[in-house]
Amino acid sequence: MLHLRLKALSDLSNREPPFQEEKNETDLGTIFGEDTFSDKQLHETLPPSAYKAFREALETGGSLDPVVADQIASAMKEWAIRKGATHFAHWFQPWTGLTAEKHDSFISFSGSAYNRVTHMRLEGKQLIKGEPDASSFPSGGLRSTFEARGYTAWDMDSPSFIRRGPGGSTLCIPTAFASWTGESLDHKTPLLKSNAAISKAVVRLLRLMGDDKATSVVTNLGIEQEFFLIDRGFFLARPDLVACGRSLLGALPPKGQQMEDHYFGTLPSRVLGYLQDVEKRLWKLGVPVTTRHNEVAPSQYEMAPIFEQVNVATDHNMLMMEVLKETAAEHGLACLLHEKPFAGVNGSGKHNNWSICTNTGENLMDPGKTPEKNTKFMVMLAALVRAISINGDLLRASIAVPGNDHRLGMNEAPPAIMSCYIGDQLLRVVEAIVSQNPDDQQVQLSRSFMSFPVSSLPDIPRDASDRNRTSPFAFAGNKFEFRAVGSSQNCARPVMLLNTIMADSIHIIADLIEQRLKTNKNVEEVTREVVKATLIEHQRAIYNGNGYSQEWRDEAKRRGLPNLATTAEAIKQMGAEKNIQLFEKLDILSRKELLSMQHVAFETFAKHVAIEADCTYSMANSYVLPVALEYKQRLTATLDAKDPAQAELLAEYSKHISALIVALKQLNAVRAKAKQFEEEHLFEQAMFYRHEVMDAMAAVRSASDALEEEIDDKLWPFPKYSELLFLK
Repeated sequence: MLHLRLKALSDLSNREPPFQEEKNETDLGTIFGEDTFSDKQLHETLPPSAYKAFREALETGGSLDPVVADQIASAMKEWAIRKGATHFAHWFQPWTGLTAEKHDSFISFSGSAYNRVTHMRLEGKQLIKGEPDASSFPSGGLRSTFEARGYTAWDMDSPSFIRRGPGGSTLCIPTAFASWTGESLDHKTPLLKSNAAISKAVVRLLRLMGDDKATSVVTNLGIEQEFFLIDRGFFLARPDLVACGRSLLGALPPKGQQMEDHYFGTLPSRVLGYLQDVEKRLWKLGVPVTTRHNEVAPSQYEMAPIFEQVNVATDHNMLMMEVLKETAAEHGLACLLHEKPFAGVNGSGKHNNWSICTNTGENLMDPGKTPEKNTKFMVMLAALVRAISINGDLLRASIAVPGNDHRLGMNEAPPAIMSCYIGDQLLRVVEAIVSQNPDDQQVQLSRSFMSFPVSSLPDIPRDASDRNRTSPFAFAGNKFEFRAVGSSQNCARPVMLLNTIMADSIHIIADLIEQRLKTNKNVEEVTREVVKATLIEHQRAIYNGNGYSQEWRDEAKRRGLPNLATTAEAIKQMGAEKNIQLFEKLDILSRKELLSMQHVAFETFAKHVAIEADCTYSMANSYVLPVALEYKQRLTATLDAKDPAQAELLAEYSKHISALIVALKQLNAVRAKAKQFEEEHLFEQAMFYRHEVMDAMAAVRSASDALEEEIDDKLWPFPKYSELLFLK
């Protein structure tokens, strides 16, 4: 590894200027969406009757006529071929948390071997349904190895797109993925079901409230993606980054993020060139990315798109992660999406900005200027507060991925305790409703203005509430920001669980309104009574203070809010009987599907930590220990043993070697023990990995990092933090 480290340093010192300004401006209006088969292409290429039939099938559900399906497939094929495509692929999102695709050529053949005729074909049945092998994807016991058949089904609501490669292009068709027996094997299917469930619940509630205009509802999502960028040479010289996505060893550099000089700083030219390339590729794919900036930690960055319908937003975020990684390699960089690639500096999250909108264009999460008079908003707020109060365990389980154990609750990410921040003004409204003091309810959310005592600075509008970065679920003007989602996650699972608990709360509130309307026909009065009762019962989930503080942990315990500190504890809650009944009642996941999802989550956590433990042992035992022993020989041969100071130096250094040997022995023992758990004890195994194995890894790291600060720099085999984080 040493030669790779030295080569990376040499390559950096000889690197040509990474960025040259373009002479021609990019026409965003021309390139945006050029690699997506959007509604525009459908409208332009299909006969009017076929286009109308497609729109009706999309809006009302049901089967697509085979003739129409053939027409769409043919139009899509012709468009893709003009883009250089030779193959098509059903693009889906199995429980690996990644995407999957199987490529099939457009080419079909007829005639004999001596007179072979080729045709370029994509039929409607191929567009609508695919049959990838389902046996090798994680299924949590849903499928045995010999039960191999699986189906992919076209998601008509998410545009197909072109992925370009060095030798040609591929038409990618977004799909759901299910087993032959019909169980969901992916993230998209339950997400779509949850969107249908929340639509049904909200429309029911709106009907009770006298609104008969809206006929459907969608949840919208804006996803802020954080990531790290390092030189690819350094990345390849770190086995831990290659295998695990995070550094398992590494002493802290003299300078980290303590100077707070990276956040929103000037983008390095090499990084700017990379981000501009990423943006153009995403724009062509129809991903409406709009922002880019330096994040808090050195070498950390963020990109974010505008809001989209939730299934499209999650598809686009998966595409964004793929494009970030692929483009980084082409620029000689490595993109790290792990939640905590480097100890001692902030990790990465993926803030999910979530709202509920009707098909008439009304954002039900917008309080307006007078929220106390906006009954629709107040009932949505009450439902959300109830959802978090009752189902905070599920919300926590939705973000239970291995990397989040390293960041949740630190001074960089929200705590594992689920609560919501609503801002001071909305809090006064809620408190007034709870206390039934009408005078206190007249809170205007109209923006005030901030003035500067400088003539060159104009007055600027001030938002109705501040931001609270310590809250896992924060109100942000006309949406809620789920801040605790991990940077590597597929957002479909967090949003699916959020939609589910929200749909349930809306149905409960609708039930209460229906019951009271039997004795009181004033729907406005009844709705306000139900809102008040709900907020009184569940206001424990509202917290506007410092979520990082011990005071909040103590207060949350007093309120009875769960504090599921580890991924294993959170995953366990997915299988709670109340949660199984909730998903079955709303027809989103069956008992079998939910328990299988839980099974996969436990397995995924255990496998991640097992790989990290093996990698830690390998790096420390095969590289660090030999180098440490070699350097000890040099010290022994060089130091004067008669000099007390030099003798003490050698003795202290020897203690670090002994500590490493002891820690390696313990790590070897616990990782062997971790693999002996029976399959029916997945929770116990996960807890063992979380505590015994990860503690043993930490001891190895501590000893190794101490040696790194002592050993001659020319001998150290791996790129150091000072190189990884600051050299580009």
